[in-house]
Amino acid sequence: MADLPGYMHACLHTGKLAFLAILVSGGIVLQILACALYNNWWPMLTVLMYVLLPMPLLFFAGSNSSSLFSESENSWVNATKFLTGASAVGSIAIPVILKHAGVIGWGALAMELSSFFVLVLAIMCYIGMSEDDDYSIL
Repeated sequence: MADLPGYMHACLHTGKLAFLAILVSGGIVLQILACALYNNWWPMLTVLMYVLLPMPLLFFAGSNSSSLFSESENSWVNATKFLTGASAVGSIAIPVILKHAGVIGWGALAMELSSFFVLVLAIMCYIGMSEDDDYSIL
């Protein structure tokens, strides 16, 4: 990539950001469609978990995000891993519990879970981009 001209390099960075924006937008649209198509707004409870999901990373991880992917003796890093995992499990559990209780249907459950996986894919793409580029906030 070092032999590419500057304008081509900038275009590739813009394409990565556009792809990330499309993924996040797609996840949000699926979330809203899961509620609007079935005229049932209970699946929006999952949004609470989406808001809580990055909070432990922002508060406890600090600028050393590489410690999240390895064994650590630091109790703050372990607490961060636990709280993030609990939020991720909650993002899947809330729609499943709502379906089990008969509050939502199979279509809303499928859209909720696909929204979760699209947003997780966007997060993984962001992590991959932030290792290479200057997009990192962690």
